[in-house]
Amino acid sequence: MTDLPQSCDVVVVGAGAAGLVAAADLAASGLDVTVVEAEETVGGRVRSRVLDGYVLDRGFQVLNTAYPAVRRRLDLDALRLRSFPKGMAVRTDRGLVRLTASPGGALSSLSLLSGTLVRPSDLARLLRAVAADALLPASRLKERPETDTLTALRRLGLGRRAVNTLVRPFLAGVFLDPGLGTSSRVNDLVWRSFARGRLTVPETGVQAVSDQLAARAGDARVVLGVPVREVAPGLVRTEAGTVRARAVVVAVGPGAVARLLPGVAAPVLNPATTYYHCRPASSDDDPLLHVDGRSRRGDSGLSSVMVLTATAPSYAPPGRALIASSVVGAQRPSPERVGAEAARLLGTGDTDWEHLDTVHVPDALPAAPPPMGDLRKPSALGEGLYVAGDHRDTPSLQGALVSGQRAASAVLADLAGAERSDGRE
Repeated sequence: MTDLPQSCDVVVVGAGAAGLVAAADLAASGLDVTVVEAEETVGGRVRSRVLDGYVLDRGFQVLNTAYPAVRRRLDLDALRLRSFPKGMAVRTDRGLVRLTASPGGALSSLSLLSGTLVRPSDLARLLRAVAADALLPASRLKERPETDTLTALRRLGLGRRAVNTLVRPFLAGVFLDPGLGTSSRVNDLVWRSFARGRLTVPETGVQAVSDQLAARAGDARVVLGVPVREVAPGLVRTEAGTVRARAVVVAVGPGAVARLLPGVAAPVLNPATTYYHCRPASSDDDPLLHVDGRSRRGDSGLSSVMVLTATAPSYAPPGRALIASSVVGAQRPSPERVGAEAARLLGTGDTDWEHLDTVHVPDALPAAPPPMGDLRKPSALGEGLYVAGDHRDTPSLQGALVSGQRAASAVLADLAGAERSDGRE
């Protein structure tokens, strides 16, 4: 383990995406930077582990290639990305409806277009809204009047069946918010990114993203396995000793930030649980995300099911399939209940399923209710303290990366100003 120094220019608390970006930018500017992380690995919520040859991400995660910060910060070719098909499969009262995206980006389904499930006019309204989100600059989307997502959908003229059968099942898994109370601005930006980019996973799991970010912060000192007890202006107290610094960036997960920075309001958190099952692989494994659009859904709280190995075979040993089933909220039903319900959504039996692991993430995503304004909260808190994370920006990897960059810029500006005041320039 890297030794903890007694002093340095900047201490970054937390080696998640935001902390690693902040450390990389600060170190690249010539500062002596120490990153202190309580876990034994970097990554925060963007982590993976390998269990008996299966790659288990810390909850079901995807990497969206349309995120500008992702393209700036990562070498996507080196990650050997595996792309999920655009679309989803919806289990409805009338059976399974597969919605796939054509090269032009329009969803198609004979059941939808014939009006047996959703009115064609509702589908047309939804497609027009997604197309507008894809074409407009992000700055224009942020200028729209802000409301919650459900209200915005109703203002589009979407009927109740279209919302409950198509949109809510999908967005509930994206925002971890079944009530669709998320800001309409966040919703618009999400649709924009989905339409413009690819949803992917690295060949070896999302840990590869964090490892690459850590490698790019190579000039920073990274100390792992050292919990931080207290943060104050000019110092960080840890279980391994105290470090004094000119600036401190707190980039811990959203569930821990208020403990270290009592003056920062604790964000509302949307929890989620991912159940990993395995079974023999089949040539019939469907790579689409499966969601529940039935009027009477199962009582397991299941949000979505994905056969990960249909897209990324490297997530499992040869001949085996890895299935990720996501439950939104604090409830944690048994793996048996989730497995049975997931098999029903997929339209298969579950007799050969084996439960591998259950991953509960209480701070999976910060809630983003309106008003979100310009989607960015200040990084600088005063007295040499700074905060970074997706709870200060959009709740996404994009938000975490941008927040880390903003925090580093604020530190550099303040330190440069202090040096000018001291007459050192």
